Amino acid sequence: MKKDDNKNIKILYVEDDDVARENGVEYLENYFDNIYEAPDALSALKLYEKHHPHIIVTDIQMPKLNGLEFVRRIRENDKKVQVIVITAFSDKDYLFKAIELQLVKYLVKPVKEEEFEDALFSCVESIKDDSSNIVKFDEGIFFDMFNHILLHNEEIIKLRTKEIDFLTILIKNKDRYVTYIEIENYVWKDSSMSKDALKTLVKNTKSKIPKDMILNLSGTGYKIAL
Repeated sequence: MKKDDNKNIKILYVEDDDVARENGVEYLENYFDNIYEAPDALSALKLYEKHHPHIIVTDIQMPKLNGLEFVRRIRENDKKVQVIVITAFSDKDYLFKAIELQLVKYLVKPVKEEEFEDALFSCVESIKDDSSNIVKFDEGIFFDMFNHILLHNEEIIKLRTKEIDFLTILIKNKDRYVTYIEIENYVWKDSSMSKDALKTLVKNTKSKIPKDMILNLSGTGYKIAL
C-alpha cells in the first residue's frame, strides 16, 4: 500500500492511552497524510463532524463513551465510513456487536503489524470499490470477508479454509460466473482440483448458507446470487 495512493483519504485514530495513540499515529503516517487523533470518543465525535474521515480506528474500552457506542452513533447517519475496532477482549458479544454495525474490521490486542496493515488495506479497497466486508446472505446470516466469519443468528458457523476462499472469490466477482480455472487457482492454489473435490466443496458450502445462493452454469463455473 503506497502513501501516494491514499493522499485524499482522511483517517481518525481514537485511543485513550497516550503512548499507544502516539505510536499508532506514527505508524499511520507511513500510509496517510490526513490523520486526526482523539483521546476519547466524545472528542472523536467532534473531529468526525468537522473532518468527515473515510476511516476510523478506535479502541473499545475508553472513558466517557464506549468505542462501540461511538461507532453506533456514527452509523446513525453514515453507513459508509470504514471502521477498524481494536480491543483487548475476544469476547464473542463484542464481535457480534461489531458486525451488526457493518463495515467493521475487528482486531484483538496485541495487534500484529501485518494484521493492522491488512485491515487498513482492506478499508482502502472498500472505499475505492464502494463496498463492504460484511455481506448479508439472508436475515440473520452474515459473512465477514475480512475476519473470515460466518454468522447465523449470532452463532459462528465453522468454515474450512477452502470454503472461505470459495465464498470470497464468488463474492468478489458477484456479477458474473467464476470459471473453474479461476476457482482452482484461487482455492486450490498450487494444487490440482478434481471434479469430485469441487463437488464436495460446493455441497459443504451450500449446507452452511441458503442453498439457492450458489448457482452453477454447466461448462463454465459458479456464481453467488447476492
